Amino acid sequence: MVLAHAFGQRYDLPIPLLLFVLGGALVVIFSFLLVLRSADHSRVYDDTAPDVPAPVGPHPVLGTLSVAVLAAVVWIGLTGTQELSENIVPTAFWLVVWIAVPLSCGLLGDWTRPVNPFAALARLADRPGLRAALLARRTPLAWPDRLGWWPAVALYFLLACGELVYNLTATRPDVTAAGLLGYAVVNVTAGLLLGDAWPARGEVFTVLFATWGRLGWFRFGAPGRPGFVGGLSTPFDAAPSRIAFVLLLLISVNFDGLLATPRWASLERSQGFTGDGLDTFRVAAFVLLALLITLVFGGFAYAAARVGGHGVGRRTALAGLLPSMLPIAYAYLLAHNLQYLLVNGQLLGPLIGNPTGRESWPLHLPYPFNEDYDPKPAFLPTSVYWYVGVAAIVGAHVLAVLLAHRYLARRGNDARAAHLSEYPWLIAMVGYTMLSLVLIAQPLTSSG
Repeated sequence: MVLAHAFGQRYDLPIPLLLFVLGGALVVIFSFLLVLRSADHSRVYDDTAPDVPAPVGPHPVLGTLSVAVLAAVVWIGLTGTQELSENIVPTAFWLVVWIAVPLSCGLLGDWTRPVNPFAALARLADRPGLRAALLARRTPLAWPDRLGWWPAVALYFLLACGELVYNLTATRPDVTAAGLLGYAVVNVTAGLLLGDAWPARGEVFTVLFATWGRLGWFRFGAPGRPGFVGGLSTPFDAAPSRIAFVLLLLISVNFDGLLATPRWASLERSQGFTGDGLDTFRVAAFVLLALLITLVFGGFAYAAARVGGHGVGRRTALAGLLPSMLPIAYAYLLAHNLQYLLVNGQLLGPLIGNPTGRESWPLHLPYPFNEDYDPKPAFLPTSVYWYVGVAAIVGAHVLAVLLAHRYLARRGNDARAAHLSEYPWLIAMVGYTMLSLVLIAQPLTSSG
């Protein structure tokens, strides 16, 4: 079935699960002992750099083309067949836009700003003459500081719930298309009212891809030094809304992994949840997990700040260590979705040949862009996804320790306080490593 996350045979774990998880924790601890003695803090945060990249207008050709593609996707979703496996809209959005593009931004940097159709629509409406004709004013409304990134947070939460909870409804071609059309109208309206402030802080895909792009090699005009994780040399804003958005990236991919575990499925069955009751339970669990992770990591970050003598509050302490958490979110996104991406990505060939799924589609492209192409779910052994996922998660936690070390070493009152401040965050990282490895092991492996 298209958009399913489980494929192929389960992989037999070559060692007991407990030893495997403890081994991952020991790798993180060993990496901490290595960086603890390092005195290289040359690549540290630039506290003066803004969190919002400089505005980039849509490319005159590619921006127009992206809006045309969006219009075509909406038309196909509304008029084409509603069979998920035969309409290109669910795969194009939930596979390419929602997963493949973020992964590419984490590798290359945020390349999407000139071709984002929603930002292009917002900037198209950001015209003094149009504003004067419709609103009797030429300047946009001021973006209130208290609004922060909350529009992007709310929109990302809705999208995450669509993927994680309401998947059967949200992935229907007409529902996805209607959502894209409605969101296009929102961007035109917001661009008219708020101008450039909307794409920077409110347009969810601009904020999402820019956040993942901090990991990528190229900056594409965004602040930070060149190279991988170069964008993490600039801090995240300490506003609650910005902290909430970054944490949601981490929490959503973790919750996706939690839903895929057999024990979670057993819990839902034991409670007798079905239909709307099950959806409500999952949304509530998602919110509670978000609050729990925020409290836990916020507590450990504040403990590190207190030990290091940073003289900051809980929110600023957490914001300072948030950059070290982004590689973990990316690694888990990769580990949990690699098999899903490579298997369902094969559907793009025949779907490009007939995107609507209607027999009346006039174009007939050759193989593999027709129904003669059959996706190969088991073209890679499950063990490959397993080892790639393990390496990504453990490597990301090691990188998180290194980034946190550089930040805490710079902020500490003295060398001793800086070293001591790293231990609370190390405890958080080790615990989170163990939890991540357990979550990734459950859907793919059998330890019995």
